[in-house]
Amino acid sequence: MKDKEFIKAHGGSVDEKLHSRYSVRITDYLKNLVNGHPVNDAIARQYIPTDDELNVREDELEDPIGDDAHSPVEGIVHRYPDRVLLKVVHACPVYCRYCFRREMVGPKADAPASVLKKDELNAALEYIAQNSDIYEVILTGGDPLILSPKALRAIISQLNKIDHVRVIRIHSRLPVADPERITSELCHVLACAEKALYIAVHVNHKDELAEPARKGLLNLQKSGAILISQSVLLKGVNDDAQVLESLLRELVAIGVKPYYLHHPDKAPGTSHFRVTIEKGQEIMRKLQGSLSGLCLPVYMLDIPGGHGKIPLTPCYIEKLNEDGYNLTDYKGKEHQYE
Repeated sequence: MKDKEFIKAHGGSVDEKLHSRYSVRITDYLKNLVNGHPVNDAIARQYIPTDDELNVREDELEDPIGDDAHSPVEGIVHRYPDRVLLKVVHACPVYCRYCFRREMVGPKADAPASVLKKDELNAALEYIAQNSDIYEVILTGGDPLILSPKALRAIISQLNKIDHVRVIRIHSRLPVADPERITSELCHVLACAEKALYIAVHVNHKDELAEPARKGLLNLQKSGAILISQSVLLKGVNDDAQVLESLLRELVAIGVKPYYLHHPDKAPGTSHFRVTIEKGQEIMRKLQGSLSGLCLPVYMLDIPGGHGKIPLTPCYIEKLNEDGYNLTDYKGKEHQYE
């Protein structure tokens, strides 16, 4: 078992049953970052496997957001009319312990089959080309930025040729998990995009924004990409308004717009990460009173079974009568509005 001693030193589990079901990978960069923090801190908790993952509840699902129900061809998820996911690879540079696709990026994901085959990729691109309602293509997986520059360039070049595709979005953990892989060659490939290019950086805690990660993000910005962030509300990691405020302020200060704060999905063996929706809404109320709109992400939930995302934004308005409303400000004070 790779990294056995490192995992044990940081309070993790080396149970063979756990490791045979869920992939474990921690980059050398993250090992150094984890070593600089206390055991079981917010960084280690995201990557170090624990026996808590063996507790699989009845309400947990292998495909918690219902990707398979909306997959017309291999590699495509078409849940909304104007956008598709293009899952180009099933492997990641690291495996997050709360991942909602953890069954898909399991022990077999590092085999050659983890990348879409040429005929599968061609069929997926043809599907996009034949559906003129598709405005945005979201490259995901797995982590698309672990593809070779040559492979990534080929995909972007094909998307450049599809006139109705106006936006390319790439979701990645790489900038904070292995920032040295944000090379000039990779950035040159990204600069070849002839569409609006957005990169959604997956980051959950300010301590992940160490200097190498900041440098990698700056290089991505220089490629012409617009950076946004996606975070997950995780118990023991960032389920605190002050912790999230620090992260969100720092992201905006380095040119990354907070986009989504996900309520954790019901993936198998992840209940120890989940918080209540009520707690999430209370955190958002506190953030609403301390942050500008530029710093605020949308708190949202993927409805289990593939029914799409909904915002979990706290409600600040109540209709009283035909013309009147009761409004609650960020301090909790109520006001009448007609």
